[in-house]
Amino acid sequence: MIRPLLSCLFTAGLCVMLGTPATAVARPSLIGAINAERAEGCGGRRGLKTPLRPNRKLDAAARGIARGEKLGRALTAAGYRALHSASMQISDPRDNEDIARSLARNSCEELTNAAVLDIGVSRQGAQTWIVLAAPFGAPELKSAREVDERVLTLANQARARARRCGSEPFDAAPPLRLVGALNDAALVQARDMARHSMLSHDGSDGSTPADRVTRQNYKWRVVGENVASGPTTADEVMEGWLASPHHCENLMDPRFTDMGIAFTVDDRSESGVYWSQVFATPR
Repeated sequence: MIRPLLSCLFTAGLCVMLGTPATAVARPSLIGAINAERAEGCGGRRGLKTPLRPNRKLDAAARGIARGEKLGRALTAAGYRALHSASMQISDPRDNEDIARSLARNSCEELTNAAVLDIGVSRQGAQTWIVLAAPFGAPELKSAREVDERVLTLANQARARARRCGSEPFDAAPPLRLVGALNDAALVQARDMARHSMLSHDGSDGSTPADRVTRQNYKWRVVGENVASGPTTADEVMEGWLASPHHCENLMDPRFTDMGIAFTVDDRSESGVYWSQVFATPR
């Protein structure tokens, strides 16, 4: 239970202190106490100088969790998009420092995660709910041209040596070239997926990857597509595709000579970032 430091009896506009020592020591706020633990470090992990920022949307999410909502639903209802989030419940704390110490003891990894910048709190009686979150952002996706070149480089590095995609072995394959028409076809699907918060090879208009490539006046013999949602860097999306057997097979398929790549960042969508990678060989 959290005990108040001071109590007052109001009489005729006067506040009379009850049980207060001659010299009172101010207790830190809850956020201040938590940030002190974050700066100190815990569990063998280094502290962080960057303090957590109080966030009203996360306060609302914490209140939702207190009502029994799941973390993801509470964040959505509060209108907060997170790349990463965690929640904790602390029962019967003695004071703010006790809450902070409990957080450091039981959730040290979250508390000292440099990506986690925001905090929300809800207190009800002897219970305290805390939400920590890394706010959504994709700073490495500011330049589409740089991302295109990075994905192409990584794809050709992967094709430069033999590898196994699931149970299927592949020999090294010739490098791909980046083609504008395929970039355009990929962008159509990336935007469509973001607009409808879906992950699919079929467009919302019923189009297939081959249809979208044809619409860009690319005459093809064979077409393939990889899609993804969530990754916020070129390296991350390529790592995921190479780890997935069917996506890896597309990347290593020696029939493909050309590639297109596109992404869309939309914080209103379910996953925030959507990707399309198109492969083709011209006729």
